[in-house]
Amino acid sequence: MRKARITGGLAAAALVLTALAGTPASAAPTRYEAENSPAVCDGTIDSNWTGFSGTGFCNTANAVGGSVTWTVTAPNAGTATLGIRYANGTTTDRPADVIVNGGTASAAVSFAGTGAWTTWVTKTVTVPVNAGSNTIKLAATTANGDANIDFLDFEVAPPQNYTDYQAESCTLTQGVVESNHTGYTGTGFVNGDNAVGSGIACTVTSAVAGTYSVEIRFSNGTTTVRPMDVFANNTLVTNIVFQGTTNWDTWATQTVNVALNAGSNTIRLTSTTVNGGPNLDRLRVAAPLDTQSPTTPGQPVCDPIVQDSITLDWPASTDDVAVVAYDIYHDGTLLASPASSPYTLTDLNFNFTYRLSIFARDAAGNVSATSPLATKPDGSGCVTGASSDVSPPSAPTNLASSNVTQTSVNLTWAASTDNIGVRQYIVQNAANANLFALSGNPPATSATVTGLTCGTSYTLHVVAKDKAGNTSAASNAVGPFTTSACSRGTPQSPTTIAGSWDIPWDICWNPQGTYALVTQRDTFQVYKLTPSGTKTLIGTVPNSVTTDGEGGLMGCAASPTWNGTTDTDWFFMHTSNDGGTTQNRVVKMTFNGSTLTNRTVILGGIRSSRYHNGGRIRFGPDGYLYVTTGDSQQQDLAQDVNSLNGKVLRITKTGAAAPGNPFGTRIYSYGHRNPQGLAWDSQGNLWEAEFGNATWDEVNLIQSGKNYGWPTCEGSCSTSGMTNPKWQKGVSSCSCSGMAIVNDTIYLGALRGQRMWRLEITGTGITNESSYWVSTYGRIRSITKVPSDNAIWFGTSNEDNNGDGTPDVIRQSLIR
Repeated sequence: MRKARITGGLAAAALVLTALAGTPASAAPTRYEAENSPAVCDGTIDSNWTGFSGTGFCNTANAVGGSVTWTVTAPNAGTATLGIRYANGTTTDRPADVIVNGGTASAAVSFAGTGAWTTWVTKTVTVPVNAGSNTIKLAATTANGDANIDFLDFEVAPPQNYTDYQAESCTLTQGVVESNHTGYTGTGFVNGDNAVGSGIACTVTSAVAGTYSVEIRFSNGTTTVRPMDVFANNTLVTNIVFQGTTNWDTWATQTVNVALNAGSNTIRLTSTTVNGGPNLDRLRVAAPLDTQSPTTPGQPVCDPIVQDSITLDWPASTDDVAVVAYDIYHDGTLLASPASSPYTLTDLNFNFTYRLSIFARDAAGNVSATSPLATKPDGSGCVTGASSDVSPPSAPTNLASSNVTQTSVNLTWAASTDNIGVRQYIVQNAANANLFALSGNPPATSATVTGLTCGTSYTLHVVAKDKAGNTSAASNAVGPFTTSACSRGTPQSPTTIAGSWDIPWDICWNPQGTYALVTQRDTFQVYKLTPSGTKTLIGTVPNSVTTDGEGGLMGCAASPTWNGTTDTDWFFMHTSNDGGTTQNRVVKMTFNGSTLTNRTVILGGIRSSRYHNGGRIRFGPDGYLYVTTGDSQQQDLAQDVNSLNGKVLRITKTGAAAPGNPFGTRIYSYGHRNPQGLAWDSQGNLWEAEFGNATWDEVNLIQSGKNYGWPTCEGSCSTSGMTNPKWQKGVSSCSCSGMAIVNDTIYLGALRGQRMWRLEITGTGITNESSYWVSTYGRIRSITKVPSDNAIWFGTSNEDNNGDGTPDVIRQSLIR
């Protein structure tokens, strides 16, 4: 048992320096798709099996030596970790050698069966690489060839460069050196007194001034949190809350970034409660962090454009170390990450406007600000050419159905033919509304069509599309058949509450349930909306700015005890330019029932970008405010627990970290890309919806401290330590944003999918998905439950940059 002490400070022995025992954390991997240059596939680039990343995968030759080769860039020589994503729908192993720079095999990898060609897993292997350009070749060693290869994640550990400072060799205040618990390093550990002010002070020498990563190794064998202030040269850096580690023999680490001077520095840890600090083992001070982002890429130019390909060129960025990649985005979707310009994007859509922007990235994961949108040399937009093909595919034939359930049906059909190739099959109802789509090159000819409405009669047919967008005649029809009845509430036909909105981003009820406030993203205005449809402008949120994408005025939430008199607090999340710095911020304002005033920032430091800003805020049943933040198009931030981006945050009304948060900070969960939906079920479980990149959108059950995988995982994956979604859906039928829960059923708005999804919660899982209003009202962003009623309000987002300009409307649907 840990002892309380009342002894004074003890002088320490001379500082002991223990060096070079490991490596500091590195940036997230760089992804190299198998289908994109400079990768070379000796087989074919296919897309006939779903679940791949990017635009396809490499189907290598079925022969010894069948291969895919990537050209990669390493920031330094060392050991590279390769994450190879593959699928093998057979029971035959397909082993391969990993050959670096044309030499002998550096490693061997086994590609065992994955159960199906649509089941993708990642195999990890390490190989030595040189600084700069390297080739990584995956060469089959049997006549079966490689598996289907999706991508290579490439990461090089930085050089070993840190110094360990043992706690027992630092200056102690109110504590002693002990060795009665196992697992420590050095000669012992520091057991500080259970008192305010106990701790250690370590003298740290740094060669140059800079920001250093300081890892604190500790144990806490109790359930009592033990916070300590961290000082550098007598300047407070932060307060760290040390949670329990199960027992005193179990050691954990917490990391903080600290600014140090050249020469001698003092890092001091001081307990701030009568519980004292944890047992302290050592401080590991890494080499100066590279915290400087590359300069912003110059104006990108798209020239030439050859029908379905665009060549981009841009003035290079500069960096204090080196730029290792340029991330090319269309809106919020990452298309490619070449090492330099120019770069040609291939196999694009015909006659399509691409809004392309570029970010520069260095080896430490620092990402520049976004470039301007790419233009042609004459300043016009980047529009691909129209296809000369006007011949539609033949109609699918022999359509048959089976296994009708509450929300699905199995369909099979005979393939269509086409002169340039079928790329998609679309399942339609009798009114020719698109219900389900299969894409590929060629796509499959059978599917379990999900998302049907329960208790509904259907007559279905299938049409085929080629790459040029030519659509075949309809197949034969199947039906009518009727899905089984809903097991829970069914959305009724919506009625209009109020129209003439300009991108209504969030709908937030007052606690009394008498009206809602509605935020408009690009005008920064807030309206009061009553159930009768009375719409009143109550003010704007000052200092708001647009990002020319998805930022601006976003989420809102009333204090749970708001009454307009003794409690007048309302909260908003918006992109703002306070002090000349553009960030996403959470602010508190005063609302007395008629006028919105008195803006106060309670939480800043959330990086903004043109896309991926998150933005939903909701008070939970525990009375704390939950905030969703996007990765701001800087993927590494989602995994960085020192960053507020790519997270679900949990804070108090003053913006402080809520008590009981897993890391003692504002972070509640991490590994998110662009989360925008939050709601709680009847058991108090928190559910969240977020946008994927190009493959899967997700609904997650959010639990304290969990890692939800981005950017390593998009949708379900098998990576240890990462939590899989409870539901995932292809981005073309989802791109899901706001959500509400009524009677333990999720109602989820889909933007690109132009529908509402209904998902039944069963325990901690999701069953019986169904969709409503497909292509009826357009892009649905905001959904909220009507207090004290089984009903929802939902708002469209048809006037944003992806919409058709149809005026936005807020509607109500009763759940019966």
